[in-house]
Amino acid sequence: MANPRLLLAMTTCADEAAAERLARGLVENRLAACVSAGSPVTSVYPWQGRVETDAEVTLMIKTAPHRAAELKQFIEKHHDYDVPELLFVPVVDGTQAYLKWAEDWMKND
Repeated sequence: MANPRLLLAMTTCADEAAAERLARGLVENRLAACVSAGSPVTSVYPWQGRVETDAEVTLMIKTAPHRAAELKQFIEKHHDYDVPELLFVPVVDGTQAYLKWAEDWMKND
């Protein structure tokens, strides 16, 4: 597979306010072209020896490969969780207009 033009990064937040703060910071800092917040999901995970169940808001973050390291640092610094989930998935295709729009927003100027 060729190098992707775009990555889809995913994380979860405790509530809509935290999700919006994180999303706004990512876009304002040009680390993401768009961040979509989903409806609350139920997450089940182990934490400190117990199995926890919590409602969370999922963020789908559209970013450029050259911004991934900075995005990771931003999440580690600004996320409310001690161990925030952050996964990157390569985007293998999309509309050319959207890919160009996203790339233009995140250019190194």
